Amino acid sequence: MQEANPAARRSPLRRATTSSAAASHRSAPLARARAADGPASMVIRRRTATTAPAPAAMSAHARTGMAVLWFLAVAAASVAAAPRRLLVDTDMDTDDLLALLYILKHSRSEFDVKAITINANEWSDAGHAVNHLYDILYMMGRDDVAVGVGGDGGISGAGDVRPDVGGYLPLIDQGMSTAGGCRYRQAIPPGRGGRLDVDTNSGVRRGFLPQGPRGYRPLRQPTAQRVMADTLSAGPTTVILLGAHTNLALLLMTHPHLRRNVERAYVSGGAVRVPGNLFTASATNPAAEFNIFGDPFAAYQVLHSGVPVTLIPLDATNTIPVTEEFYAEFRRRQSTYEAQYCFQSLDEVLARHMRRTAGGGHANTGYYMWDSFAAGVALSSMRHGETGGVNEFAELEYMNITVVTSNEPYGARDGSNPFFDGRATPKFGLQEGGVHSGHVQTGIRDAFCLVPGGNRSRRCEDGYTKELSGPEAVRVYVATRAKPNADKNSSLNREFFKSFLEVLNLPKNAGRFNISTQFPHYREILYKPDFRNVSRGKPVIFDIDMSPGDFVSLIYLLKEPREVIDLKAVLVSGNGWANIASIDIVYDVLHMMGRDDVLVGLGNTTSLGNPTLGCKNSYAIPHGSGGFIDSDTLYGLARSLPRSPRRYMSENLDHPERQQPHAYDVWQSIRKQLGPGEKIAVLTSGPLTNLANISLSDIDASSVIERVYVVGGHIRDSGHDKGNVFTVPSNRYAEFNMFLDPLAAKTILESSLNITLIPLTVQRKVASFEGILAALEQHTQHTPESKFVRGLISLLQKLQRKQKLYDHMDIFLGEVLGAVYMVQGSNLEPSVKVKPASIVANTTESTDGQIFARRMSANQLKILYNLNNGIYYNHLAKSLANNKQSAVVGSFEEQKAIWSRPQKQFMANIAKDMK
Repeated sequence: MQEANPAARRSPLRRATTSSAAASHRSAPLARARAADGPASMVIRRRTATTAPAPAAMSAHARTGMAVLWFLAVAAASVAAAPRRLLVDTDMDTDDLLALLYILKHSRSEFDVKAITINANEWSDAGHAVNHLYDILYMMGRDDVAVGVGGDGGISGAGDVRPDVGGYLPLIDQGMSTAGGCRYRQAIPPGRGGRLDVDTNSGVRRGFLPQGPRGYRPLRQPTAQRVMADTLSAGPTTVILLGAHTNLALLLMTHPHLRRNVERAYVSGGAVRVPGNLFTASATNPAAEFNIFGDPFAAYQVLHSGVPVTLIPLDATNTIPVTEEFYAEFRRRQSTYEAQYCFQSLDEVLARHMRRTAGGGHANTGYYMWDSFAAGVALSSMRHGETGGVNEFAELEYMNITVVTSNEPYGARDGSNPFFDGRATPKFGLQEGGVHSGHVQTGIRDAFCLVPGGNRSRRCEDGYTKELSGPEAVRVYVATRAKPNADKNSSLNREFFKSFLEVLNLPKNAGRFNISTQFPHYREILYKPDFRNVSRGKPVIFDIDMSPGDFVSLIYLLKEPREVIDLKAVLVSGNGWANIASIDIVYDVLHMMGRDDVLVGLGNTTSLGNPTLGCKNSYAIPHGSGGFIDSDTLYGLARSLPRSPRRYMSENLDHPERQQPHAYDVWQSIRKQLGPGEKIAVLTSGPLTNLANISLSDIDASSVIERVYVVGGHIRDSGHDKGNVFTVPSNRYAEFNMFLDPLAAKTILESSLNITLIPLTVQRKVASFEGILAALEQHTQHTPESKFVRGLISLLQKLQRKQKLYDHMDIFLGEVLGAVYMVQGSNLEPSVKVKPASIVANTTESTDGQIFARRMSANQLKILYNLNNGIYYNHLAKSLANNKQSAVVGSFEEQKAIWSRPQKQFMANIAKDMK
């Protein structure tokens, strides 16, 4: 690869020596010694030291010398036998799970996993991934393993890296906030077939894994940077990278002295002599592989850091597809819980994405043993020699490669490269005209990367692990292909397949239990109220984005008398404050309250009018504190809720009846249940995406909607009050729910629907922690749900007081007003005005989502401006504390107690309470 400025070929962040001659001083002495060992020397080092009897005539001096030699031999054997310390960095995709469990099954006397860190800017979302990992470790009896995720530090405009910066965003998008774009993450679908299925493990996770005592806690969760630094400071460690390289790159940049303790980095990723695998972006980038594409600049930093690297790229993993024969053998061999979990996880992926091929032969299912094979290659290399030794599973050779981070022409500032554009001095001290200074792919549909017409086509190479010669090359040990099975009579055509199944099914280091065997009386029971002889009230559909306030509102609606409110369904939006996999928390709240009859519909993951792969406007929500990681875990409290038998289920070709219903399917189902003349009230407390899609898909929807209560919006009629989109300073007057999908807001608010708006102005009047908590404390009678709500609100208040990143916590309190006003109406002594409104949509980020009161607007909105705060707080607290329609099972701890004793009397009590 040629540079426009030959004098500036090296990034100042890479070590000065990258040639093969410099390989001898890239690592610590122990790492160098191991790298030099061939298979013979490894055998000698691991042999038990013995000595022959000394001749009788041996002198005292000679005997002393023999004793010293014996002592040194024993010491050398002890050193050789010391377990290899491992640190694994993972994005928690399905193939990562297979790799993690394969590694954990090996003897700790040989390979000791000290820490696992989570990369959360690719296939998984941080909150779901960290709790998933905690439960895997709990099942395996490895709660001693440190777990790190995220981090809320920041990188200044000059490139100064502050402590605890997280891997929520690739390095090129890192700034002082964890709110940011998703130029590379666009390649990964946010919904089905992507992060939704990964976050839930296709629904398998919740139905199989036990739930351990560890879980995400705001401000308590160790960060990836802290865990990595502590682990490497404790001694020489081998790092296995199973995702993007953000975490390790940041560690090496902030703690350069710890490089010497990285014995070797084993990298699952890259594509050197084969095409890439970006199936969602192949038109613009056919060369990159997902793990490297997730953060190309970070991968460059790792490969060019001087740390010895073994790469297991697509070149090798393309030669170990999951075959029908392997699948059949795996189905037959599941004698441990970890083998069962791996098989069920793999089975869901295959059922969802692939057609199983009939007939004989080693049919390729389309799925590959990416990360598990990389783990096998890594462990075999450590066992038999890092370089030059015989690897049981792969053929390896040295190659000179680099990672492409930008595209020519270098030095041309076109607005795509935040390292250079708009800066007098490039970020991180990078060189003008160097290999990092060209066009950086802005997304999977970047027009720069594809020039239509004729035979000329420009394709970007961001994330390409490119083989080349010259000073930009780094000498890397590369796996080129998987070794065939030496046993020609076996149905398993790869040597690694044998090891994988043998190791997973070993009785040693086996998982202790799964959720159904952990408790002697475990049962999955659905709680549904008896509506016979009950007059049911107004049919209601609640549309939420699963922010903390939405769950308080949901519990409140479930507490109101069924003669007043008949909650029929909950629709969840996937482009708001929580990721779509948080739908499982909705199921848990409904289960707790004995309402497993309420339908739950899965909404869209992108805003209206935007492609399925994209993140327009949702970049405004932080990934770290106060954002996705907290919302996805309900600020660490979701795990205290009882576990529902209902959960998200992926689209499974083998079992289509089990799949999660869509929001529109639920809407249609509720419509069919309506009696003559009956109409629905809709309460929305998030982006209006779901309602807009329903309105556009069902032209008669308005005929059965009596009223829509919209929580959100900010009316610009005074010019003084500002909006609340604090992460987008240029937009001073928008409110989050409108900003996150302005076109949906325009579609609904300017329609003919009968709409009552509960805007930001009145929400702020009731958004008082002190007011709500004081009202809850006044009621000496407490229910499980009132305790849960009080705990959640108290936690939000403490976080706001403790950490500046949580300053916005009170914006969630106002959301509860929508539910209370829909039920209580005039009892709150409201002040309502009717005004026309116009919504700004799809313009610029500085105006999107703003609402103007304009006379020319066709639709008139009923806008709530004021109410009696005291009545509001008292009614909310009184409703939550009412014993009627209280929780059937109040917590996960209570549920565990139920599962630990016979259930006959308990079920009799439940039946009595639900009448």
